[in-house]
Order: sequence, then structure tokens, then C-alpha cells
Amino acid sequence: MATTQRDGMTLVIGGSGKTGRRVTDRLIARGRRVRPVSRSTQPRFDWQHERTWAPALDGVDAAYITYFPDLALPGAAETVDAFARLAVERGVRRLVLLSGRGEAGAQRAERYLQASGADWTIVRCAFFNQNFDENFADSVRHGVLGMPAGDTAEPFVDADDIADVVVAALTDDRHIGQLYELTGPRLLTVAQAAAELGAAIGREVRYMPLSAEEFGAELGAHGVPEAEATHLAELLTEVLDGRSSHLGDGVQRALGRPARDFVDYARDTAAAGAWTLEPVAS
Repeated sequence: MATTQRDGMTLVIGGSGKTGRRVTDRLIARGRRVRPVSRSTQPRFDWQHERTWAPALDGVDAAYITYFPDLALPGAAETVDAFARLAVERGVRRLVLLSGRGEAGAQRAERYLQASGADWTIVRCAFFNQNFDENFADSVRHGVLGMPAGDTAEPFVDADDIADVVVAALTDDRHIGQLYELTGPRLLTVAQAAAELGAAIGREVRYMPLSAEEFGAELGAHGVPEAEATHLAELLTEVLDGRSSHLGDGVQRALGRPARDFVDYARDTAAAGAWTLEPVAS
């Protein structure tokens, strides 16, 4: 294995996010020096405040780039471009970007990364399994999963697989210059995913199709700012329109093993209590 041994720091942007915390834990377990950053860390990192970027990059020689709230939103690609150029100027050699399937803005960011001068790897992902326990947990818990997905099929991918690929890309030279499309091993409609979640939990979970407007209103009700909620709802409606209804081989290519199946995610997450109903007070 062409593993790179470095004394420098690995920056993990979004260190408390779905993939960021998993990447951080795996790098620490390997004995790597890691700096997970977010808007609440010290040093603070905020995509909207460029002055926070340089302190986060101090002493860093590799970075895992995740953009919040989504790489496909207007202006995100250009912001990532500016960050990548600054990182290279400050001596960062390895950049790994979390990207999204079927997102034109995300693919523009990929091109910027490829032109940055860094040793790059792109990890382009399908819809995460973990969205069902970290974003839609209440919906699943109460048996009604409302999303703007129609009846198209999606190759849901597991965040643990993503983290394993990212860590490999950060630590092994064989992944330089690679674009990995990460998916699960089979296609599922959201209705089928809901049924598998219900089977794992032991009670019915049904899918309720929503329009982009209805889904945006749901996001707004949970505190997402109106403009952001509108963009995210439109984006989710767009990427779940069937354009990603095909499998990718990125997990197998990068790791030499199959991707984790949704049924295993549902079983293990249910067993961990993610969707357990709180007892009703008497």
C-alpha cells in the first residue's frame, strides 16, 4: 500500500457532520493529527467568512472539504474554488472533496478542485442512508416519511462507506486523481426504503410524497431559513428525479469490498435506538 506518512495536520471541514466526524475518528485511530473545524470550533471555520479560512489551514498539509449546507447551492462552487486556491498557496498538497451526484453546481466545484494544483480526489455521493436517522428521524419515528421523491429509485449510500473512502484518499497515494461515485449496492424507491425501515423498527413507516413547496415549508418549520429551505427543497426534488437511478462502483474501486446494503443500515440503526418512541408521560 502506498500509504503517505506525514507529520502535518489533516483539516476536516464540517468535523461534526455525518461524514466529518467519522473521518475524524478514523484518522485519529490511525494516529494522524487532525483538526476538525466548524462554526463552533476553535479555530472557527465558516464558509461565509473568508477570514476564518487561513487560521484553520495553519500547519495543514491535507484537507477534507465538505460544504455546508450543500455544494450545489448558488455560489458554493466559487467559494470552494477560492478556498482550494488559498489552501494550495499555503502549502496544502492533498485535497479530498465531498460532492453530490446529479448536481451541476457540485460538478462545477469538482472542476475547480481539479484545476487547483493540489493532489485531488473527488468523492461523489448518492443520498446518504444516515439522512433517515439524522435529518428525518422524527418522521421515521412517527411512521410518516414525507419527501419530494416521487417513485424514482435511489442507490442510497452509507456514511461509513463514505468515511472509509475519504480516509483512504487522504492517506494513500493510489487515490490521487481519482473520482469515485459512491452508491449502495441496489436501487430503492423511498417507499421501499420506508418499508425496510419499518421492518427494522417493527412498526409501519409509510412514504408520503411531497411537492418542493411542501417540503420547503417543512424545513422552514424546523428552523431552516426561508431562502435556504427553498433552495434545498428544489435541489432535493431535482436530484431525486431519477437522474441518479443507477449504481456506481466507487466503494468497490476504492476499498476492494462491496458497499453496505440499506437493510444492514436499517437493522443496525434501529437496534441502536435511533427511532425508538419516547414513552408517553402519564
